[in-house]
Amino acid sequence: MGKLYFTYSAMNAGKSAILLQAAHNYGESGMKVMLWTSEHHADDESAVFGDIESRIGLRARAHIYRHEQDLFERIMAHQAENGLDAVFVDEAQFLSRDHVWQLARVGDELGIPVLCYGLRTDFQGKLFEGSAALLAIADDLREARTICFCGRKATMSLRLDASGDAVTEGQQVGVSKDAYVSLCRKHWLERVKAGAGSEA
Repeated sequence: MGKLYFTYSAMNAGKSAILLQAAHNYGESGMKVMLWTSEHHADDESAVFGDIESRIGLRARAHIYRHEQDLFERIMAHQAENGLDAVFVDEAQFLSRDHVWQLARVGDELGIPVLCYGLRTDFQGKLFEGSAALLAIADDLREARTICFCGRKATMSLRLDASGDAVTEGQQVGVSKDAYVSLCRKHWLERVKAGAGSEA
């Protein structure tokens, strides 16, 4: 039986690089993989493919997942046509709850391991829908670690405005990686309180 894995972290922990290295290792062993990424990384609204790209320059083309799609059906069809040994999902925080259950079925019914990589919480410290579902039902949870400027483990992602101040309100999804910094909980809370004060 294939398992559903979730590797989570704050921003800038190298999740995409870990995913691409793991997918490369499968390929080096002669195995076939299917890569997925969020529609937020699509070239346009009708795009079928987008890029998984790491900050250190690794890149690969990936299928785009959208909310209306049934990932189980898409992956099953791909397996029947091409053969498939593993599925990799980048930006897994943007999955819907239904998507996560569909990916669980891929492991349970098709016997294919599904390896998901994403953020646990948003800039306000709230769980993403996909991350909440993965934390609830994944067979295996792994943390990719990065550090705060103070040297402690960074567990939180802070969104910054153009002036470098903390953003405390707004839409959950903001794709620009340049607008985020990873902090430990203590320093995240300090910056959020300061940001909330400056917005008052």
